[in-house]
Amino acid sequence: MNPAIEVTELVKVYPSGKRAVDGLSFTVPPGQVFGLLGPNGSGKTTTTRILATLLHRTSGTVRIQGIDVERRPRDVRRVIGYTGQSIGVDDDLTARENLVLQGRLHGLGGARAAERAAELLELMSLTDVADVRTGRFSGGMRRRVDLVQALMHEPPVLFLDEPTTGMDPQSRAALWTYLDRLRRDGLTALLTTQYLEEADRACDQIAIIDEGRLLTGGTPQALKAELGADRLTVTVPPACYPDAARIVAECPEVTRIEQAEPLVLSLRSGGASVPEVLRRIELGGVRITTVQHSPVTLDDVFLRYTGHRVRTDIDTRPAMSAAFAAMHGRRPRS
Repeated sequence: MNPAIEVTELVKVYPSGKRAVDGLSFTVPPGQVFGLLGPNGSGKTTTTRILATLLHRTSGTVRIQGIDVERRPRDVRRVIGYTGQSIGVDDDLTARENLVLQGRLHGLGGARAAERAAELLELMSLTDVADVRTGRFSGGMRRRVDLVQALMHEPPVLFLDEPTTGMDPQSRAALWTYLDRLRRDGLTALLTTQYLEEADRACDQIAIIDEGRLLTGGTPQALKAELGADRLTVTVPPACYPDAARIVAECPEVTRIEQAEPLVLSLRSGGASVPEVLRRIELGGVRITTVQHSPVTLDDVFLRYTGHRVRTDIDTRPAMSAAFAAMHGRRPRS
């Protein structure tokens, strides 16, 4: 069976000379959710747009369900859904009309398009405003309409670029519950997100990229395990930090000293290690002031590999619908 998504040595160089993607390779098996994570400007959106046939690659190969995106872009568009960072709804149409339009453009009959639109409007709690022009909607409501447009034709492969930015928690939860159901039915999805807890919960595999290159990849569980089972933050009197660091460096329960002042430690076996580490520090004659124990998160993994925390300055200005652009042979400027 072909991978649902196969990217091999992908390179994208813009006319300015900027190398946005630099030899990126990964595969996504059918029925998995794959998270593509990285700082702003790392190449996530460029990669996603190439996969969705909205940008030409410079070199390398990309196949969706075995179909080459450069040689057969129209065939690729039949099997994908795409939601970008920019909101692509028509403000002069109602929510229902936007969805029905997308369904018809993707070949659904009138009755099926209306039925599907009603299903998705209910999913996103938009039934009460289904016949209101989207130009009157809040940004979060418009985002919800934009998201379900990509699901109208029930594509087997879905690309979601920062899909839940601006959405309320209830709508985010409803979307992930629905996508989890679709995944069990065979949907493959590639996701970029600023919400790493979503990636942790939703993704089977993740890849962290920066400057267009792959830094690391694997399951969320495996990547967190590389940092240690848990994190322990210990404060001591300022003059005692060198002694405390020397003591914990000899503790077999400590896998890494991540920070010296205060002491931030990665532990090998989680909460079970905490009492022994604290006991060793106190036996060494160092008085402990405060202790904080917390599990390792994907944010910790992200920080380790990129040196950055996730930024949230996402552009949600209106833009031409990707599906509409694809059907009419247009491409946003690259």
